[in-house]
Amino acid sequence: MPVTESHPQPGPAPETAIPGPAGLPVLGSMLDLRRDSLSTFLTAQREYGDVVRLEAGPPGLRSVFHAVFAPEGVQQILASQAANFRKDHPLYEEVRQAFGNGLLTSQDADYLRQRRLVQPLFTKRRVDSYASAVTAEADSLVDRWRTTEGGTVDLVTEMNRLALRTVARILFGLDSEQAVDAIHRCAPVINAYVVRRAYVPVKVPREWPTPGNLRARAATDELNALCDRIIGDRRAAAGTTGDDEAGEGDDLLSLLAAAGNVQDGSLDATEVREQVLIFLLAGHETTATSLAFTLHLLARHPEEQARVREEIDRVLAGRTPTAADLDRLPYVTQALKESMRLYPAAPVVSRRAVEATEIGGFRIPAGADVVVAPWVTHRNPRLWEDPERFDPRRFAPEREAERHRYAWFPFGGGPRACIGQHFSMLESVLALAMLLRSYELQAVDEEVPVAAGITLQATGPARVRLRPRERVGE
Repeated sequence: MPVTESHPQPGPAPETAIPGPAGLPVLGSMLDLRRDSLSTFLTAQREYGDVVRLEAGPPGLRSVFHAVFAPEGVQQILASQAANFRKDHPLYEEVRQAFGNGLLTSQDADYLRQRRLVQPLFTKRRVDSYASAVTAEADSLVDRWRTTEGGTVDLVTEMNRLALRTVARILFGLDSEQAVDAIHRCAPVINAYVVRRAYVPVKVPREWPTPGNLRARAATDELNALCDRIIGDRRAAAGTTGDDEAGEGDDLLSLLAAAGNVQDGSLDATEVREQVLIFLLAGHETTATSLAFTLHLLARHPEEQARVREEIDRVLAGRTPTAADLDRLPYVTQALKESMRLYPAAPVVSRRAVEATEIGGFRIPAGADVVVAPWVTHRNPRLWEDPERFDPRRFAPEREAERHRYAWFPFGGGPRACIGQHFSMLESVLALAMLLRSYELQAVDEEVPVAAGITLQATGPARVRLRPRERVGE
């Protein structure tokens, strides 16, 4: 009888370990991430690939998260498997605590109800009606720049002011001036507090009377009181006139206060306030970033500035732009998109996996914190030739059609894509047209240092010299 050898049956193949930097023995990558998280992510992608595991913090308090950089993986997280990746990251929880449970942070049934109620306020027709507010604020800035001492301005400060005044005017109408003052004082305090708390291993309870807690609470209380008072005035006025719905020309706050339908009811006063605060946060900081860096990049590249201005002069011939001009200014739009590639206002986006998921050949475990980073994907040399070079021609329609949908995603994507995308593009293109038809810009600062907060933050000035132009048609 022949003797047969028995061989053990192979078990399941071991999971491939996700690569990543070892960091320091005790703190891992914590110091690198705190010092410069954007460079840390960029280096991680170049050294370890498109799925990277990072650890940060001392043993026992260590955070472990996974960064996904390839557009295919980004699409899984934001779009095709979006239900598996929730906004349960500590940063979103801190934003939720500070600004309320608005569209940026809400989830599940709350999010769907809010989205259905708010969506009609962001249709193309409705957003196009805000164009006159955009051009009025830009025109005021053009006039103010004519009296600037020395003819030099810091675009970071100036665009933040312009975007804040514009969104406040659209939100609050006649009450915009007092709103601008309060937001200018309070928003930086709250933003810094949120980011600091989101990334510390041990959080001091918010109720403790520490200096940081007290400053943030005072700033939050001031913004809440401002919004509540204006909301109360709007609803009282609607009740006095007997109007159930805000008119076509009313400010966005009035429209929010009147929003409702049979399926979802309406937003109560607290929900309206939470939506307003999120719109203020997302609606002015992100657009200000895009405007500042587009203008600064054009100032650093005179040949591209001349090409953009030629289009503006030819299309507008001295008149004030309208919403209808958005499609007539394609090269202005291309320059804006290229700036948003290099300086995305939301440079890192966080999620948490519900179930284990395979991405890029690696298994992301259930419960893992996951980040996608436009800052990194937008600089991938496999997707973008000479990625650090400013080249608006990358966004010619035929070249856009050749790229993966998630090679460029400054507005996110999938079911949680930014509801204000069209508004941001409209505001930015019209403001750029107004400013560049009136001034030539020459860069004073060649490089602008940045850091990741809730949004991308310039940590130094972006100064330019202004040279007034004689407008075409005048």
